[in-house]
Amino acid sequence: MADVDVEKMGPSNHGPTSRAGLADEALNSSNEELAMYKGQVDPVYEAKARVLNKAIKDIGMGKYQWQLFLVVGFGWASDNLWPIVTSLILTPISNEFHPDKVPFLSLAQNIGLLAGAIFWGFGCDIFGRKWAFNLTLGLAAFWGMIAGSAPNFAAIGSFAALWSFGVGGNLPVDSAIFLEFLPGSHQYLLTILSVDWALAQLIATLVAWPLLGFRTCQQKDPDCTYSKNIGWRYFIVTMGAITLLMFIIRFVCFKIYESPKYLMGKGRDEDAIRIVHEVARRNGKTTQLTIEDLKVCEPEGYVQRAQASDAIKRKLEAMSSEHVRSLFATGKLAWSTSCLMLIWAFIGLGYPLYNAFLPYIQATRGADFGDGSTYLTYRNSLIIASLGVPGAIIGGVLVEVRGLGRKGTLALSTVLTGVFLYCSTTATSSQSLLGWNCAYNFTSNVMYAVLYAFTPELFPTKDRGTGNALTATANRVFGIMAPIVAMFANLETAAPVYVSGALFIAAGVLVLALPFESRGKASL
Repeated sequence: MADVDVEKMGPSNHGPTSRAGLADEALNSSNEELAMYKGQVDPVYEAKARVLNKAIKDIGMGKYQWQLFLVVGFGWASDNLWPIVTSLILTPISNEFHPDKVPFLSLAQNIGLLAGAIFWGFGCDIFGRKWAFNLTLGLAAFWGMIAGSAPNFAAIGSFAALWSFGVGGNLPVDSAIFLEFLPGSHQYLLTILSVDWALAQLIATLVAWPLLGFRTCQQKDPDCTYSKNIGWRYFIVTMGAITLLMFIIRFVCFKIYESPKYLMGKGRDEDAIRIVHEVARRNGKTTQLTIEDLKVCEPEGYVQRAQASDAIKRKLEAMSSEHVRSLFATGKLAWSTSCLMLIWAFIGLGYPLYNAFLPYIQATRGADFGDGSTYLTYRNSLIIASLGVPGAIIGGVLVEVRGLGRKGTLALSTVLTGVFLYCSTTATSSQSLLGWNCAYNFTSNVMYAVLYAFTPELFPTKDRGTGNALTATANRVFGIMAPIVAMFANLETAAPVYVSGALFIAAGVLVLALPFESRGKASL
């Protein structure tokens, strides 16, 4: 839905001969890129999008984009916050409800994440980025707080799927709306957002330490009652309240405008123009963009495909066999695409297989060492989480180091993540187990910071959406497999750790096999 209360744009300063000047500049500067879109569903849409991109670039990075950067960070935070919540409450829920298969909770969560990514990914092209941008956080907050009243294991599993349905849409929706308002010179900020991902883990474990550490049954307590184990309920309601606060800041305190590209794609060119002018006004700038700059992109007799069904069709055609074939058109491209999908799949299985059960492993292994109290378990989780923040920052620095670059940094951090997991199985004390897990969390955050930035750079521009969808699907599908694997493994042994470590090492080796390095180069 478009904003209807933005200021009307004033009279254009353009003369009759310069009305389409911005369009000419935008199109002439990208003739080679435009040529790649011949035969697409709606090349006029692509041409208009470039005109809007040029206008956003001319406006530059300003107040509106920096505010958007802050609230978009809430989506990144939520994407990691709620999976961490699931892992932290796994032990107290197991102690209280005594489920036959503890990993069913993680399975419910991952099914919700997959469903959310699919629904919101398609939905934001139908009912707009603005509503999806707000609703994803709102749903996660609502179901998260409701989950605190869960009477049994089946209920908490259902609530986990429901809050994950909202969480699953955060990254695809937030990254879309952020990039559509962002000048190309500042697209590196998408990598910096990984810091919010790491901060969310730190905040969750910081809150969990007092609530779960003092109001949770001890490991294997035969008399674990509601009142003795109420800490996880306070914790999950607190996380829901934090998410609700982020939702309120987004919905009430920050005025988000609908994406101009979305409005243009719906045939509402005038609304798209007004939004661009409003962003310029918020930034203290002016723009020369006019409706004629968009209309000049339309050939004679052009009919805008502006219905919701057209948006769906465009989305489906973006995943058409033609675009998939383009990613496998040459041996080098086919190898690159296949390796990326496998890397995302292996990490999608390895990360939740270990990380989702980390507090549980900490508690059970700690008990073997004689210090498996819930207090120490969540204190250690906080220490481990604190290493994630510098990991995300250092990852952003290493990718620009000559001789290391994206590929070297990603390969090294991924292999080291697996190595540190194997090393954790040699721990003979709670302190040594904590040390190895700190090293693991540091390198895994370096890995994710690089992975999120490196992947889209390796896909050709015209097929980037399809490539991102393929890797994301591989990641989520294998994420669903993680709790299934855990069901058939003994979580009180090192089996899940061995499997997870092997997957990380395999993924790191595959990174070295990638044929492209994007450091210092334009995207393919």
